[in-house]
Amino acid sequence: MVKRKRRRVRRISTPPPSGPIEAGLISPRRSVPTGIGRPEYALDGEPSSRTSRAVRTEDELARMRVSGRLAAEVLNEVCAAVEVGITTDELDRIGHEAAVARDSYPSPLNYRGFPKSLCTSVNEVICHGIPDSRRLTDGDIINIDITVFHDGVHGDTSCTVLVGDVDEESRRLVRVTRAAMHAGIGAVAPGARVQDIGRAIEAEVDRHGGRFGIVREFIGHGIGDQFHTSLQIPHYFDPRATTVLEPGMTFTIEPMITVGPAEVWMWDDDWTALTVSGQRTAQFEHTMVVTETGVELLTMPADGPPAEERFAEAVASTTAN
Repeated sequence: MVKRKRRRVRRISTPPPSGPIEAGLISPRRSVPTGIGRPEYALDGEPSSRTSRAVRTEDELARMRVSGRLAAEVLNEVCAAVEVGITTDELDRIGHEAAVARDSYPSPLNYRGFPKSLCTSVNEVICHGIPDSRRLTDGDIINIDITVFHDGVHGDTSCTVLVGDVDEESRRLVRVTRAAMHAGIGAVAPGARVQDIGRAIEAEVDRHGGRFGIVREFIGHGIGDQFHTSLQIPHYFDPRATTVLEPGMTFTIEPMITVGPAEVWMWDDDWTALTVSGQRTAQFEHTMVVTETGVELLTMPADGPPAEERFAEAVASTTAN
């Protein structure tokens, strides 16, 4: 789940492959068993101030490896259920129950009042889509964003999944977005600066001749005992992002890439962010820690590949065509 925070991109004259998303009905909030540990905002919706340390202790990292693994497992379970005709509310139920079964609290639930246990962002929805009664249709793309709170720490990860027979431009968007995330991850190393992450993502997206945009209103974030800490990770080059990366720092990289300009508007639910153009958008995300030699992805399942490898369109490498 991203933290809210233009370079010229050429406009696309081709209309989007589907009509505008319309909101469905939102079911009642799902309950969490009393024995499961809760983040500080679970009751009143208000998180504590974002002053948490950027560098984690060894004990915190050990717990974050567990919470990250559990988030990755929940994401795999929800992505496996994606099919034509399923509602995003049903995906929320699957994700909620999968988190609870792992003795974990679904972190989005009641975070600043968010009514559901995960985010489902379909087609032109950039992020923070609220699961509802809308059914997925043939040709959709959907980002599923999972965060779980376990043993006092959060793990956050997301994947964009193709639904049925998806048009080639949307497939290309998904490939480019996944490659952009990995370009950013590849820039993480002790001694590098936060701006190097955005520079690498921007360079990867720019390879495609201005066809794709990078959303700037929502960024990656520090994470640990708090869902979002004060550490900010822009997905574009920001010369002001001079924070030096140190071993033990934990944060997310989660670029949101659009077909055409990345101009944003919001529904009046104050959560759902969409492209102004109606063109599609995709996102991928991992939580990671800076190591002495590079980076370790924390949101990896214990067995088998992560969702980005299992459910996004297969690619030979992280370099998009």
